[in-house]
Amino acid sequence: MTVLFFAAIPMTPVSDFVVVTCEHGGNRIPAEYEGYFRGWRRILATHRGFDAGALVMARQLAIVLDAPLVASTVSRLLIDLNRSLDNRDVWSDASRALSPVVQQRILRRHYTPYRQRVAAIIHAAIARRRRVLHLSSHSFTPVLDGAVRMADVGLLYDPARPHEAALAARWKSAVSAAAPHLRVRRNYPYAGKNDGLTSSLRRQFPKERYVGIEIELNQALVAGDPRRWRQIRSTVISTLQAAMR
Repeated sequence: MTVLFFAAIPMTPVSDFVVVTCEHGGNRIPAEYEGYFRGWRRILATHRGFDAGALVMARQLAIVLDAPLVASTVSRLLIDLNRSLDNRDVWSDASRALSPVVQQRILRRHYTPYRQRVAAIIHAAIARRRRVLHLSSHSFTPVLDGAVRMADVGLLYDPARPHEAALAARWKSAVSAAAPHLRVRRNYPYAGKNDGLTSSLRRQFPKERYVGIEIELNQALVAGDPRRWRQIRSTVISTLQAAMR
């Protein structure tokens, strides 16, 4: 079953209700599916298997912001929780050929409960007349298909949603001011309106009540000096707090 981590939902009124998620937090393959992944151990340890550092970032965000956290440590190679079911990439090369019976079991035990839990938290907050800020924590490989990614921090959002665009702009400015050495880019290395959990939730909730931002951190930062990695996480959080104010 997908591993979920929850912090207590804060009851004290604030301007925004924050929820943190991490769809690619680990590379675990549940025991019942291990037989399908023989020969995949090396790949499971790479960016194809999980987002290194994303869960650490997500946990710290949740603690500092006193936000509920929903996270999975099941590998995206089993099923990608950040993809819609009509997206071919929801299944990997290792799981795409599984029988419909096995795939349905994976959906029932991992995909559906995860997505329903996130949506339920957001729905409950909106029902209490709160605006929801959803932070989805991810990381990206420094080099993909021979192309070097030219950013340290990516902030993904839908430009058509004013609250998302405004927050991303303020956050980028705050990071650049606090840590000029960090390369911060918006909608890079992916476009925020591409298929993903935030895009799916935008179709469920109005732009006045739901603000979804994916934060993408370069995995070179995660694998670098531990002290610098800790400082970067602190900078990400403190600048977000400044942007929210």
